[in-house]
Amino acid sequence: MVLSQQKKRIVLVHPRGFNWFPGKHDITDIANRMVPQGLLSIAAYLVQKGHDVFVYDCLGPDASFDLQKQAEAILAFQPQIVGFSATTSSFPDTACLAQIIKEQSSHTITVCGGVHVSALDGILLRNYPAFDFMVAGEGEETMSELASGPDPAEIKGLIWRHQEEVITNEPRPKIPDLDFLPFPAYEKLKGFPRDYHLPLFSYINTPGATMITSRGCMYQCSYCDRSVFKKGFRYNSAAYIYEHMKYLRDKFGVRHINIYDDLFTANRRRIVELCEKLCRCPLGINFNCAVRVGYTDDDLLKMLKSAGCLMVSLGIESADPEMLSRHKSGVSLDEMRDTIQRIQKAGLRAKGLFMMGLPGETEESIKRTSDFIISLGLDDMNMSKFTPFPGAPLWATIHEEGTFKEDWQLMNCLNFVFVPKGIDSKERLDQLYNEHVKRFYSDKAWREKFRKRIWQHRKSLMYLLRHLPSFWSAKNQFEPKSN
Repeated sequence: MVLSQQKKRIVLVHPRGFNWFPGKHDITDIANRMVPQGLLSIAAYLVQKGHDVFVYDCLGPDASFDLQKQAEAILAFQPQIVGFSATTSSFPDTACLAQIIKEQSSHTITVCGGVHVSALDGILLRNYPAFDFMVAGEGEETMSELASGPDPAEIKGLIWRHQEEVITNEPRPKIPDLDFLPFPAYEKLKGFPRDYHLPLFSYINTPGATMITSRGCMYQCSYCDRSVFKKGFRYNSAAYIYEHMKYLRDKFGVRHINIYDDLFTANRRRIVELCEKLCRCPLGINFNCAVRVGYTDDDLLKMLKSAGCLMVSLGIESADPEMLSRHKSGVSLDEMRDTIQRIQKAGLRAKGLFMMGLPGETEESIKRTSDFIISLGLDDMNMSKFTPFPGAPLWATIHEEGTFKEDWQLMNCLNFVFVPKGIDSKERLDQLYNEHVKRFYSDKAWREKFRKRIWQHRKSLMYLLRHLPSFWSAKNQFEPKSN
């Protein structure tokens, strides 16, 4: 199938997927509606190339939960191409949407990309005939070439069919200079930024937005899927980041930005340059970022604070030394503790990121991690449920490590689909998770710290009160269940 060389009408779709707990009301879009950053980058690139592009966010405001209605809304744009970006948990929804679209508009070209496709490659195209093409790796240039009409055999990064044969072309080279890309097409999102909410109590000012200023990572943690951006570390320049922040402020009135880079401070020079620019020419914007141990000297932390940084996240995962050395090499608990103390000494808030249920986990390791969390005096904490993903190093041996239920819909870091050998059952793992999450937010020292910031968080509190029934229902998910 070869597309003609002319301007195309393209709809890019962010599928909803299964984002909560089985049998419970999905409050994902109420608690934290995130911008589909990668999809908006592709949209902006396609617009730059002259195409008519629409974005349909199935998690967006007023979007239906019903797949049939979602498909009708997508087809209402009369697209020639529909492109999906799928995670593992959203792929089943994506496949159903593609099937409905094909049944109602057989001439519409369907394309799927994202981390799930990049990890599993041609297997998916072979098993899901409702897709015409799949894109592995970065999507901007591959989608642009596909829309412009060359022979599919000539497009790097493309997975396609020739009669009954599935062909995987040679990989798409990584974009070496990310400043080459236009700013994401935020304007394509209905309700942005008003209806795209950052996590509660992670900001002081509104509205908020998200940014990603780098791609790739030099490290390879056991649980992390690097199928799209691979190893290595590419990044936007300080000048580009500053102009991106200014664009969000001037065009959309944004006052807070969550920067979702894994290694925001890995290149010290660009962050120093950015902080100096933000101090010389302030934008009136706060931001949050994430760091890794070893990239957080005291002077840099002070510069981040002066530039408007509010909170710094640190990936810790586990406080069990054996677990840490196996799954996140190159860091120690003493270094973690020291980094948290220095973040707070610089006047920044410190958020710890943890993961429960990794291979090797036991009740003792969970207790050790929980005690460590309390001892750190964190300002905030996030505990995800370990989920094996096809592109992660652990995937190859996961069935030898415990019990794994490979249900793509539930593979969203909110459900335990894997139970390590050291834990008796999924029910016990859920119980331990609920107990220790509640323990953190019930801790007297944390509550006292939170009370002192009540006025700073008045906007979060007002939002919480407006949606109190949904948040109360979510809170009950973390109540320890009696046996």
